[in-house]
Amino acid sequence: MLARIFSEASAAIPSTGIEEAIGDDAAVLEGLPAQRRLIWTIDEQVEGTHFRRELLSWRDVGWRSFMAAASDLAAMGADPWCALCAVALPDYVDDVAFEEMVLGQRDASVIVRAPVVGGNLVRSAVVSIATTLLGTCERPVMRRGARPGDGVWLGGEVGLAAAGLRALETGIADDIRLRRAVGAWRSPRALVAEGRAMSMMAHAAIDVSDGLARDAGHVAEASGVQIVLDEGALGVSPALRDGAAALGLDPLELALHGGEDYALVAASPVPIDGFRRIGDVRAGGGLVLRGPNGERPLEPRGYDHFRTDTRSEA
Repeated sequence: MLARIFSEASAAIPSTGIEEAIGDDAAVLEGLPAQRRLIWTIDEQVEGTHFRRELLSWRDVGWRSFMAAASDLAAMGADPWCALCAVALPDYVDDVAFEEMVLGQRDASVIVRAPVVGGNLVRSAVVSIATTLLGTCERPVMRRGARPGDGVWLGGEVGLAAAGLRALETGIADDIRLRRAVGAWRSPRALVAEGRAMSMMAHAAIDVSDGLARDAGHVAEASGVQIVLDEGALGVSPALRDGAAALGLDPLELALHGGEDYALVAASPVPIDGFRRIGDVRAGGGLVLRGPNGERPLEPRGYDHFRTDTRSEA
């Protein structure tokens, strides 16, 4: 079943450099083209930490597992190449559920244009999906390169996925005001094209998986600079405002401290196509929020797997 599903998907993805995919003990890849760098990432989605089965379909689980890894490549400005998927399943996952999960992975791989060339399957106490993605680029964009004088640019939306998760947890996901938010959490999309757009001009970048403030804080720390986010420029979308109103939450709080939107934040001295400017980089350290009443320190708060007081992302 796995070979059939992923082979069908691979046939639909124009890909070079893959000599042998699923069907042997390991995949065989050809050498990289000249001047290209190999970008290699892994992301794991674990039941109870990243998702609860009652909040999304098995196909969503597969899709999200693939897109989370693909977003790391997007943040580096890389072109996805191919993937390996290691899946651990408990006894309660039947063949129908497993096939749905695999179909979600396949659908995501086609969108990202990175065929699955192999993986592993084992029994486990909980569902766990580890996705290894390989990509290539000429110039990887790191977290550590932001410079004073750069603008801070945002590609994609922030806050919607967090609103969608909250809607599902509180049982009001059927509210029409929350439709886009629920979709944003269940079916996020890695911004691969946007990553390519920023790759030749951005000094630094990161994807927003743990919240805008927390991830921007990673860039500030790695680069040894201060990042100023402009409250008025964050441009809280109508969908987020509507969703926050339905939930009784502050849309700015969701935008700053939500997560799993897989938007991209870049530091660049020039505008980036498809991005909007949301702040500045200057000398110093930490994060600052600039609002109508001036500036105040901004706590780099967001999701942290290793804080004992942090609730599950799902």
